[in-house]
Amino acid sequence: MAEIRSTDRGILFSGTLTLDSIAALETQISQLLHDHSVTTLQVDLSQVTAVDTAGAVFLHRLPQIGRQVGKDLTITPLPTEELQHFYTFITAAERAESIPPTAVNWLEQVGEQLLQSKERWATFLYLMSDLTWAAIATLFRRSGIRRDSFADQAIAIGSQGLPIIALILFLIGAVMALQATAQLRKFGANIFVADLLAVSLTRELGPLMTAIIISGRSGSAIAAEIATMKFTEELDALQTMAINPLRFVAVPKLWAMLLCVPLLTIMADFFGILGGTFVAVAAFDISPQAFIDQVIGSLFLKDVLTGLIKSFSFGWIITIIAVYRGLEFSGGASGVGQATTASVVTSLFGIIFLDSAWGLLFYMR
Repeated sequence: MAEIRSTDRGILFSGTLTLDSIAALETQISQLLHDHSVTTLQVDLSQVTAVDTAGAVFLHRLPQIGRQVGKDLTITPLPTEELQHFYTFITAAERAESIPPTAVNWLEQVGEQLLQSKERWATFLYLMSDLTWAAIATLFRRSGIRRDSFADQAIAIGSQGLPIIALILFLIGAVMALQATAQLRKFGANIFVADLLAVSLTRELGPLMTAIIISGRSGSAIAAEIATMKFTEELDALQTMAINPLRFVAVPKLWAMLLCVPLLTIMADFFGILGGTFVAVAAFDISPQAFIDQVIGSLFLKDVLTGLIKSFSFGWIITIIAVYRGLEFSGGASGVGQATTASVVTSLFGIIFLDSAWGLLFYMR
């Protein structure tokens, strides 16, 4: 059992400083320090016979207790080398935490962010090349690929995504026709709304809106699935079984996306033109035959191929970003949500970037 008493020079501890005796000591020590007439005191530990973790933490807190009552405490070493080593070991982590972090100036912060960005970009580019090469190699070697995975992914991305794309593009086509005709009829050029609608949908809005919808619907699902597989250590289990997780999980999703996004873009173009035709016929007295003939006459193969090339690249970048964000997951359930959100936001940036690059390539003279 531990005992404490006042001396001329300070406080003397004796006995065992363990968890059982600390509670009683904490109530006594404050009173002894408060009543002592000297402001600078020495805590004598020469008669301590044993110390456990609670006792070491209590001794480490003594200077703070002394400052609360206006006393300055100096603690002497423990009587044996073993006890002193134990005390040093227990209190080392707490001393390290008590050291205030050094201030970091803005230049160091910028440098740290640049280094982290460099590492992230290197990882992303490696994944991009690795996944693309794995997808191409799958055409010649099917081992390590689930047989039904591609079909399941194509159904989820393509047929199940068609209704929402059809509805949204139908409404967009209707609104475009409504706005364009409101301006063109001032010049008696109502019929040219068909040209505007057909070219803008096939070249730009069809592939762009399809990619945005797919990134929010299917890209986020891919990121959430891979993040969950990483959280539940399914990816590690695949590696343990000598199965490449990238080929097994991501390659079927990539090929399904590369196939379905261009097909969905064609359907988006069709439903967008259909919505514009409906508005033009119903609201502006344009005959259906004249509108359709004008659409056909204004479209060229280049316009359609431009949209398909864009949509192919959009499906490629959406899948790579979704896989990257899923593999970047860390944490628990909240990490899955963060990975999903990051996938959608980054995919939108990637889609707009590729769309701008294709626009410069196709139309800049």
